[in-house]
Parts: sequence; C-alpha cells; structure tokens
Amino acid sequence: MNRPSILVILLDDMGWRDVSCYGSTFYETPNIDRLAAEGMRFTDAYASCPVCSPTRASLMTGKYPATVGITNFIAGNAWGRLMGAPYLKALPHDELTIAEALRQAGYRTAHVGKWHLGPKGHWPEDFGFEVNIGGCDFGHPAYGYFSPYRIPTLPDGPEGEYLTDRLTDEAIRFIRGAGDAPFFLHLAHYAVHVPIQAPAELVAKYEAKARRLGLDPAAALEPGEPMPVLHKKGQRVIRRRVQSDPAYAAMIENLDHNVGRLLMALREAGRERDTLVVFTSDNGGLSTAEGSPTCNAPLSEGKGWMYDGGVREPLLIRWPGVVAPGACCAEPVTTPDFYPTFLEAAGEPPRPEQHCDGVSMLPLLRGAPRLERDAIFWHYPHYSNQGGTPACAVRAGDWKLIEFFEDGRVELYHLREDIGETRNLAAAHPRRARELRERLAAWREAVGAKEPAPNPYYEDMLAGRCPCPNGAGHFPEGAAPPA
Repeated sequence: MNRPSILVILLDDMGWRDVSCYGSTFYETPNIDRLAAEGMRFTDAYASCPVCSPTRASLMTGKYPATVGITNFIAGNAWGRLMGAPYLKALPHDELTIAEALRQAGYRTAHVGKWHLGPKGHWPEDFGFEVNIGGCDFGHPAYGYFSPYRIPTLPDGPEGEYLTDRLTDEAIRFIRGAGDAPFFLHLAHYAVHVPIQAPAELVAKYEAKARRLGLDPAAALEPGEPMPVLHKKGQRVIRRRVQSDPAYAAMIENLDHNVGRLLMALREAGRERDTLVVFTSDNGGLSTAEGSPTCNAPLSEGKGWMYDGGVREPLLIRWPGVVAPGACCAEPVTTPDFYPTFLEAAGEPPRPEQHCDGVSMLPLLRGAPRLERDAIFWHYPHYSNQGGTPACAVRAGDWKLIEFFEDGRVELYHLREDIGETRNLAAAHPRRARELRERLAAWREAVGAKEPAPNPYYEDMLAGRCPCPNGAGHFPEGAAPPA
C-alpha cells in the first residue's frame, strides 16, 4: 500500500456527546456521522488533558503533557488553596514534532487554524510545517468568529465571513494544490470554543427546534458550588443539564457542514482512498462555566475537570482499505498515541531521538481488540477556569482512579458499570485503590511531573488582601480571557 496522506481534524472544546453518532439528540451532524459509518468510532478515546495546550503538545510530540512540560493552557496560572505548578509556556524547539518527522519522510505539511503552543518563534512554521494559516499564540478567536478576525497569520476576509468556513476554504486549497506527494494536514478549528457565535439563520433554526422540543436553554442551567479559584471568587459553577443552547448547536452544524466540504474535496481531488482521516477534540465540552453551552451527560462534568466529561473525546478514524466501515472500538486510547500511529501508517520507523509515551493504534485499526498497554495517565496540577481543582488520574482496564492535590483524597470508579462516575468505590475496593494510587505516584516520579504547592496567601487573597509588595503580584495570570 502506498503511504497515505494524513488529515487531522482537531476540534476545540468539542465534547464526547456533541455528535449525533455519540448520542446527541439536539445537535445535527450528518457528515460527521457518515465519517463514523465509513470508518472506526472509538468509544473510549481520551485527550491527554482537560484543557487545550497540553493536549495539542501531546499530539505534536507523542508525549504526555507532564513529560513534555506543558501541563496547562498557555499562559494560564490560577490559584486557590494551592499555587499552580510551574510549566513551560512554549513548545520546546528540541522536540521533534510529528510534522517534522513526516516532512523528513517526504510529506508536504500544513497547519490550518489554532496552534496555542507559545509566542512567535514557537509557531507551526518553527516545528516542521511548510504552511501555517491561522496558527499563532491565540487560544480562541479574541475578536470573534466573524471577519475581521485580526489573527496575525490569517488575512482578514470580507466583513462578516465566518472563521470555520474560511479555515475550511484554506484547507481545501491546500489539498487541491498538494500534487501527488503525500501530505500531513493539521486542520485545528477554533470552533467550538467561546465566544459562542454562529450564522444567524442557523441560530434561528435551533431556537425553533428548542421551542418545538420544549427545551428552555436558560432553565437547563443549574447553579452549583462556589468556584474554587480565587480569580473567580464570588462566582459559582453553573452546570448545563441538557443540550439546548441554540447558538452552540448552530456552531456544531456549521462545523459539520464544513467537515462534509472537506471530505468532498478529498474525493474530488482523487485523494479519498489514500488519506487517513482523524476527527477528534482537545478536551471535553464546556459545561460548567462561561455560559456552559453544552452538556456531556452521561459523562460527569466537562472541560477543566479530571472526570471523563473533561477528557473523553469523540474519535473517528477513516482509512479505506485498512479500517472496516462501521467498526467500533472500546479500547482506551489517548492523544500521545497519534504520533506512533502516523509514523507506522507512513511506513516510518520509531524515532529514537524522540521519546514517545504513546502506542500505535494501527493494530486496532486493522481489527485487533486491544493494545499491549495496561494503563493511561493524566496530570493536571492546576485550577481550571471551569471549576476543576488540581488532580491527576490513571485508567487501567475499566478502573479509573483520580487523586486530588488539595486534600490528597482519591476517588475510584468502574467505568463500564458507572460511566457517569457517580459511585466512588475507593472504600469498597481499598486494595485496588492503593495499587492504582501507587502506580500513579510511580508514573509521576518517572516523568518528573511537577506538583502544586500550598498557597501561603490563600486566606489573605480570599479576604481581598494580597501581602506582596505591589499589592497584586500573587494574583494569577488566569484572570486573562480563558483559552
């Protein structure tokens, strides 16, 4: 078989339940569903972090966030009872990215869309991409989804042009001009990150649909506990209990339309059968803050949390002639697995100069029931903007253990029997909880994971006082717009 081209469609903040083929009954995604029918749908695929930059670094390097050193979105640094752990604010230049490895193997390489892995000098063109359209230090469309975008690596389009449409146009242009060489196209949409904005006619469609179904978007929002992070003092976690936000649904439909356009472009270019297509997301759906536009139920919580709502993702892979149409895989996989998968698919050997935490998914794509791996890990030693507190986790088989850094407590769940993580079994299964906790601690030590320290200023900050000389120096950078 000839080396395939590789097309990665990476979404921003799309939740596991945000696609019809994963159970959404409010959002409409016929093109994404067709992709699932033509390839393999993974039920237990995970992002390597509940926020964006670490997952993106994992995809590029094949490493867990704790290994590469980027464990939070760049440059968030929120404080609560603990201080955020230190982390790198840019992808290191000594990392051999998957784009560089494939380019060295003769692939044409292009990045289109969100990057968010450091300031200028650490953008896609510095890490193996011949083409960079839209990739910079922006974590979200700071000026909105309608042109003018003011993104430094994307010329503004006509006034009112929609960003997801434009990025798809650019990706299609690259496919049509790629010639006969295999390509690696990393299309990283800014959608469906806030601000929640969509074409007016699509929003009106879902407003009417919500009324027809008897859904009140505002009534679906449920106030919860106080936010644990100091820069959101006085605010509460606000959970959306049902998918009902018309503007978010409109963003999803527009995205689905553009996935259809992209797949049609592959067909028209004669590249459909020799292209490995991946569709996935960087973290869970935004369900507990900043408007809480979606709901990840039956999964617990969402973006910014260590529960599965924060890290379990839609993952669809189509590769004609290799992946059986309509296949479904329940084996847990995680973001670092893409690096060795793409290398093996391209017929390239592992790169000994680039340590890799991932395992190739190619056996699964060819029909194997499982991988030779017994656990996957997460490390998020930070407060999120969505209500999550610093934590780490391990999944081994159907068991998942979460350890919280604030108080050292652990929670143990059996995900096959309790997908919503509603029954903490740590007390009922102390031996298993102890074993998984020890494995998690050994892994953190092995990768040099940084841990958060107590915040000595917590009580003063809670009371609105800051004892540092300038009166504000201990307040977090996390007060900046979320990413």
